[in-house]
This record gives sequence, C-alpha cells and structure tokens, in this order.
Amino acid sequence: MNTIRILIDKELNNAFNSWSLYIGYIVFFCICGFYSWLSAGNLFYIGQANMMPVFIIINWTQFFMLPALTMKSIADEKRNGTIELMLTKPVKISDLVCGKFLTNLIITTLALFLTLPYYITLASLGQVDHGAIVLGYLGLIQMSACYISIGLFSSALSRTPVSAFFISFGIGLCFQLLFGMLANQVGNGFWADLFGYLSMEEHFDSLSRGILDSRDIIYFASIITIFLSLTRFLICKSKI
Repeated sequence: MNTIRILIDKELNNAFNSWSLYIGYIVFFCICGFYSWLSAGNLFYIGQANMMPVFIIINWTQFFMLPALTMKSIADEKRNGTIELMLTKPVKISDLVCGKFLTNLIITTLALFLTLPYYITLASLGQVDHGAIVLGYLGLIQMSACYISIGLFSSALSRTPVSAFFISFGIGLCFQLLFGMLANQVGNGFWADLFGYLSMEEHFDSLSRGILDSRDIIYFASIITIFLSLTRFLICKSKI
C-alpha cells in the first residue's frame, strides 16, 4: 500500500506540474458551463431543478476527454523505456497499474467535485431530489473509473499515445453507444438483454434516476476489474 501511495504522489505531482492538465480542466468546465447555463436547452429553459441534463453533459464530455487523459499512462513509459527501469525496483506490476488507475481517478473526481456549485445553485432555485443527485455523481465516478481502466488497457496495448487514444475511444464507444443501439435494434430476447446489460448508459441512467441496484454496482466493478487485469497481463507479457 505504501508503494501505491508513493506512485500516486509521483503521478499527481507530474500531472499538476503540466500545463496540459489545466487546459483539460478549462475545456471541461467551458463545455459543461456553456451547455448547462448558456445553450438553448439550458437549466433555466427546462423550468425544473433537475441535474439530469448536467449529468448527461458531464458524461459525454468525460467520454471524449478520458482517452486523452490516459493515453500516455503506459504507452509513454514503454516508449521511453522507463517501465522496465521502474519494474527492476521493488514495484509490483499490480501496484503500478493500481497507482496509475487511482491517480487518473483522483484527477477525474476532482473535476466532478468542482461541478458541485451547479448542484448548490439548483438547490437554491427549487426543490431537488438529493438522493438522485448523489447517486448520479456516484454513477459518473463509476463510469469514469470504467473508462480509465479501458484507457490504461489501451495504453498498455499500444506503443504510441495516439494509437492508445483511438483504441480507448473505440472500445468506449461500444459501451457508451453501440451496445445500446444494438439492444434497441434486436428488440427482445437473449441478445437484446445481453447488449442492454453491456450498455453503460443503461446502468448510469438507473443510478441518475435515484435507483440503487446492486446489479449496476457489480457491472461497473466487473468492467474495471476485467480491463485492469488485462492491463496487468499486457505489462507482464511485455516484460518477458
């Protein structure tokens, strides 16, 4: 655990010493702020204190930005040869993967935390469903964790950050959009149920409406575990 904490401190220090992270935060808040308060379908236009439009905007913004956040995580280490140097030290591969994952999750969660003024503003303007908002944020954190794990897997699979970005984006697009579309096209039956269950939007929609279902928690935990395990396997394979 001490090794993971050291890795997280190192990664966070490197991240917050880079101008690209601050640019990412600015872009994130500009997009979310514009669509939430200034666009034609802003929160004042819908006429009710509802965070659902904000959650949808945050969800799609993170979907496009998280591949960019994670694309360098392991691909750069492999390209520069630093991953081999790091693993010659008393650092387990699982610690390395966990450290990278938690660092990116902290960065993402901080961005979500800084959107809380939206919630405070809505609560001051009308009656809000506090339980649904809490679960909505929980859903966003879990979705972010899933896309981070996918991004780390893509980065471990690639030699360059650019290829890692496109692989991560492609895999994410399947969970974000494609599986849901296939479920609607099939209509009903086994394949419709399977594609519907694989669709991340289905599980996030349930949480954002204030419904806490253990199946949604298990789904997100499974996606994270599978892709982090695959990331560890790829690093082990490249080490041999």
